[in-house]
Amino acid sequence: MRSLASDVTLYALNARRLLVPASTMKIVTLAAAAERLRWDFSYETRLSGVGALGAGVLDGDLVVVGNGDPTIDDWDGAASRLFQGWGEQLKAAGVRTVTGRVIGDDNAFDDEPLGAGWAWDDLSASYATGVSALQFNENTAQISVAAGSAAGDPASATILPRGTSLVVRNHLKTSAADVPPSISIRRLPGSTTLEVRGSVPAGSARAVRNISVDNPTLYFVAALRDALIADGIDIRGPAVDIDEVADPPSRDRGTLLLTHRSPPLSTLAETMIKLSQNLYAETLLKSLGATAGAGTAEAGRSAAVSIVQEWGVKPADLVVADGSGLSRYNLATPEAIVTILTHVDRDEGLRAPFEAALPVAGRDGTLAQRMRGTAAEGNARAKTGSFSNARALSGYVRTADDEPLVFSIIVNNFGTTPDVVEQTMDSIVVRLANFRR
Repeated sequence: MRSLASDVTLYALNARRLLVPASTMKIVTLAAAAERLRWDFSYETRLSGVGALGAGVLDGDLVVVGNGDPTIDDWDGAASRLFQGWGEQLKAAGVRTVTGRVIGDDNAFDDEPLGAGWAWDDLSASYATGVSALQFNENTAQISVAAGSAAGDPASATILPRGTSLVVRNHLKTSAADVPPSISIRRLPGSTTLEVRGSVPAGSARAVRNISVDNPTLYFVAALRDALIADGIDIRGPAVDIDEVADPPSRDRGTLLLTHRSPPLSTLAETMIKLSQNLYAETLLKSLGATAGAGTAEAGRSAAVSIVQEWGVKPADLVVADGSGLSRYNLATPEAIVTILTHVDRDEGLRAPFEAALPVAGRDGTLAQRMRGTAAEGNARAKTGSFSNARALSGYVRTADDEPLVFSIIVNNFGTTPDVVEQTMDSIVVRLANFRR
């Protein structure tokens, strides 16, 4: 813990020990992205017609070129409204029939969707979905599970929405009504087969689980094609990933029909940090790489490390494997995290949007239910981190004397339950909030 006013360290224990930071790795990613991309950065998606256009007919393909926008999401109907608007713009541009395909150009990023060191048994989960330059519904779908009529009957499993390319291999059974549900979902890397096992009690309500999709690009263009057809545009070819096209059209060819921009990074940061959204973090990491000439995680890691080392982070104090903290290959010292947070606080160009993105104790995000009714409520702003055998909490708090402090608490390989670790971390922050000189 360090005073931001005096730069004096109040307390340190194992400050230079490398530990698995879990989702507090997002502090590194966001700080580096804000420094390199700036807060007004936004993602651009373009639709172009490749082929002759006349008399309402595009005699060729509709090409969608993305560079990573993670915000096109239809769980609340927003993407449907957006795509309907695109349909109206296309018709206004003279496109009412497309004789060819809807092609998804995702070449702004490489074709390695997963982070280094991600656990294979996480990959079917919505928090471990892969990254693409074209993304829809945060690259997640849902599987809806319902019991059969009686114990012993097969249970049903249905994927929503359509267009995911996932295929269900359903081994679910209906159990007796007094047996707790047990649902296991697995999808291996690169596979479109979703294996569902376990049991659902008879008479129980339909259960819904969020899952990751295998090909986000195809998911996007399938949803767009369906929406444009529903809006009255006759599209005669299929939705395809540009990697499946033998002679892919150049993104510089054709007629630009419309351009869509995401909200700025300052807005994206709130979703990424307050909700600990992994996809946003991994997308930003590749965007960092793209600024250095390659939309890859490797280039993004190099850029992030270079940036924070300029701020004083020692090379031995940080190992970046991914952008979100999902990988156990990530390592950071509490000193490195404090150094980054200190720099952000002292940089007028970084501070306000970054601190606004942090969860507020007892109020919102991943801290909404923590430290309520204490001096830290509404005061401490911090990023949480959690997975098995790792918990972290790093951010800012003001003392009872209104002295600004920065802190980083990282706990690994503990021999107690996670709630005990989190309560202990919270009590430390509360004590800092009550501290007087």
